[in-house]
Amino acid sequence: MTDHSSDNRLMHWSKTKNLMIVHMIIWFFFAYIVHWFATDLNQFRFLDFPVGYYMAAQGSLFAFVIQLFIFVKQQDGIDRECGVAEDD
Repeated sequence: MTDHSSDNRLMHWSKTKNLMIVHMIIWFFFAYIVHWFATDLNQFRFLDFPVGYYMAAQGSLFAFVIQLFIFVKQQDGIDRECGVAEDD
């Protein structure tokens, strides 16, 4: 194995790890932080529902799905940049 290939693997893992950390922080925010403040958020209304309820029932799930698509696109960019994309 050449040094170039080893450097590519290290760069790929470093970028993938950083991307994972960022997305886990975002996930934690929508999974826990928003729900911790649900009673405070219920003072506001969205489509005639309390915002705390809306975020728990719909908003967080919507955020998770959007986050999944964004993660896949970003990871594909990292894979292509490092030359490890599946369709290369």
